[in-house]
Amino acid sequence: MAKVLATEVRVGNLIELDKRVWRVVKSYHVHVGGRGGAFMQLELKDVEGGTKRNERIRTDEKIERAFVETRDMQYLYQDGDNYVFMDQENYEQLNLPADFLEGQAGYLLPNGDVRVNMHNERPIGIELPTSVVLTISDTEPGIKGATATGSYKPAKLETGINVSVPQFVETGEKIKVNTDTGEYMERSN
Repeated sequence: MAKVLATEVRVGNLIELDKRVWRVVKSYHVHVGGRGGAFMQLELKDVEGGTKRNERIRTDEKIERAFVETRDMQYLYQDGDNYVFMDQENYEQLNLPADFLEGQAGYLLPNGDVRVNMHNERPIGIELPTSVVLTISDTEPGIKGATATGSYKPAKLETGINVSVPQFVETGEKIKVNTDTGEYMERSN
């Protein structure tokens, strides 16, 4: 098993803590100015039992990554409450239920590449790319002449998730979204 710095832990990663395998559901870097050092606030879900817990880990600490086999797969389509993935080596298909994806389904587009983590030959999590390009399906009209200001407006994306975008972004445009935080990054062509 490999140890990684707490700052390298991302949503979807699997770590070993207290002799159990946990999936990282949320990961925040927190720095309290002047009062101690920075730390990572992690929300974890037990892969076996499904229980959740929060952990606060100093940024200089190392965390044990769980030994998992990672398979490159391609998301194909949604079939009812299941999401269908295809192994890119042997072309076998894998069905995963919606609750298994823990809110990551909103970043999946057909033919998109993901990594599926396998532990003892069964899927225990998926890792998305750090960002995805999605099309805005609905947002308020922009303010004429608006530039990059601090004001944001809600936008609904093609996959159904909502993101706050700057005033100058319009319906039909493609934007890059951070899959860890769900935040708008930039416009994309």
